Amino acid sequence: QVQLVESGGGSVQAGGSLRLSCAASGYDFVGACMGWFRQAPGKEREGVAGIFSGDGTTVYADSVKGRFTISQDNAKNTLYLQMNSLKPEDAAMYYCAATKYKYARASGCPRGRDSFDYWGQGTQVTVSS
Repeated sequence: QVQLVESGGGSVQAGGSLRLSCAASGYDFVGACMGWFRQAPGKEREGVAGIFSGDGTTVYADSVKGRFTISQDNAKNTLYLQMNSLKPEDAAMYYCAATKYKYARASGCPRGRDSFDYWGQGTQVTVSS
């Protein structure tokens, strides 16, 4: 049984930083596509950052490029999202997600939320101006 558990959310002032963690159990990162999504009140869940565990290739939403960094520690089966220079518009519930299937190349990783099979319960991020 696959479980993803997020942690590290909280309240921070604009310009501050947070590091989110996603601990996975019953799941092998190797060859998988992993990602972070967020959902603000009244908004649809959107992709923030993704990583292909096969070679470390990453992709970011334009809104977070240069500020957020996604990374993984395969030995610990943990996914991270380092968030710097946080803005009020970054406030949302953040979710980690993973694909059930493995891929040979980063180009095989999906981008849309409907293509991810496993999800955590989310961790709240609040940013005050």
